[in-house]
This record gives sequence, structure tokens and C-alpha cells, in this order.
Amino acid sequence: MAHEAFFSTLISAEQLAERIDRCVVVDCRHDLFNHDAGFAAYEEGHIPGAFFLHQDDDIAGVKTGQNGRHPLPAREELEGVFQRLGLRPDQQLVVYDSHGGTFAARLWWMARWLGHEAVALLDGGLPAWIKAGFPQSKHSPEHPRRSEFRARESLVPSIQVAEVLADLGPHRLQVIDARAGERYRGEVEPLDPRAGHIPGALNRPCQSNLRPDGLFKPAPVLRAEFNALLGDRDPSTVVHQCGSGVTACHNLLAMEHAGLPGSRLYPGSWSEWCADPSRPAALGAAPG
Repeated sequence: MAHEAFFSTLISAEQLAERIDRCVVVDCRHDLFNHDAGFAAYEEGHIPGAFFLHQDDDIAGVKTGQNGRHPLPAREELEGVFQRLGLRPDQQLVVYDSHGGTFAARLWWMARWLGHEAVALLDGGLPAWIKAGFPQSKHSPEHPRRSEFRARESLVPSIQVAEVLADLGPHRLQVIDARAGERYRGEVEPLDPRAGHIPGALNRPCQSNLRPDGLFKPAPVLRAEFNALLGDRDPSTVVHQCGSGVTACHNLLAMEHAGLPGSRLYPGSWSEWCADPSRPAALGAAPG
């Protein structure tokens, strides 16, 4: 790996197949309404050699009822997860799901949060792998010898609820909500106790980053779409959120792939925000 170029946003099925023996691959399939669905799908068939990590159990912190549905774990806990996978400091990590990357993007962001630059999302996920004619396996790989992986300086900034709340007046920051339009507008809320969105947030459902075939739109297209949404705003003033800080990472990855790096994740997202009834909520579409 020392002399091989690495991938830091997206990797194609063909590119992964060429170097799969030199990568650590992680299956991140998940279902918000069925805790067991991701692992059940993994057991039915996955990319050969891929490990499975559960969104709720393996890569989330302890829930308090006030910190959202998928709180970030401590950095040292996530460091231990990567050590158990045998991930070496400069080794290519590839993450995937079967939902266009909407769940796997969270682990992409978390690896970068620990300073690991060589991490990429499999463009199109497992469906793209199958469509390209590559095999699946039902065999769970043996865990390798524990690696010496160590967290380094974070490559991605995040922001806490107090900072978002403090900015509602001056609007130095622009929040982008990655949830589906009907949840953003407060018409439905299947997961959290209150409906609506953070006042001032714009809506860009994460599925907007994908083509009909489930692959990401080309970088120039994504760049044009985000520029149209944000105007001349600097990416460093953009904050991404969703329901629980998972699919928001999809928009963050899309901006990174589009050449618009530096935006921030609000990990607690709406599920943390709405847990405190004193925090304001907006309904309906964004003005303008």
C-alpha cells in the first residue's frame, strides 16, 4: 500500500476487485426499522472477505435519550474497532451497503474522523458489485491479528448542538438536512418524537446525490447542484444533519467528491435536537 494510490471518496466495483486482497472491506447494510436485517442480508451473501459492522451496536456510542439515535462512540472505542479488523494505518478501507451508500457513508466519515484518509465508499454498493459479475460469499472471514491502528488528527470537523443553537440568529452557518422532503417538512415522522426541522435548514435529500442506477452523479454535476443550493457560501460554513447523523454523511461525501471539502457534520442531528422541547422546530418548506 505504501506505493499504491488510495481512494478517498468513491471506488468502483472494478477498482475494488483489482485490489481486494489488499483492502479491508466492511459491509454496513442496515434497516432503521429492523435491527437484524443488515446482518441477515450479510449472511445471505456479501463481498468475499468483507466484515460486518452494525450501525447500532458496533459503531455507535451509548444512547442517553438526549444525544440522538446514533451518537458517536468515543474515539478510542472506534480505534479498537479498526484494530480488530486488522486495519493498518495506511491500508485502503472500503465500505458498502445496498442502499446507494446512505448507511456506509457514516463509516466513511468516522474513519476520516479518526484521521484515516485511505477510505472510500463502493459506488453503487453491493448491487453494483453483483451487476459487474463479481462473486458473493456466505463465509464470514476470520478476524486477523489485531493491528496497531492509531487515531490521528481528524480530517473532518463536526459541530455540537450548542453551536448550532447559538447560530440560529446570526446565520453564520448553513444547515443542510438530508432527510426525505416529507420528514423535513414535518408531514410525517416515523422515528423521532417531534416532527419538523431545524429553523433555517435547507433540504437536500441524500438520494439526490445518486443517478437512477444507484451510482453517484458525476462530480461536476454534484458541484453544480450544491453551488445552486448554497450560492457562494464557503463549504466550511455548511453543517450537515439528518435524523441521527447517518445519511447526512452521504451529502458530506458528495460535497467532498464534488471538490467542495470542509463542511461539518452535526452528529446528533434531528433526533438529538428534538429531544429537548425548548429547541425550536420549523414546519413546511424552506422560504424561497
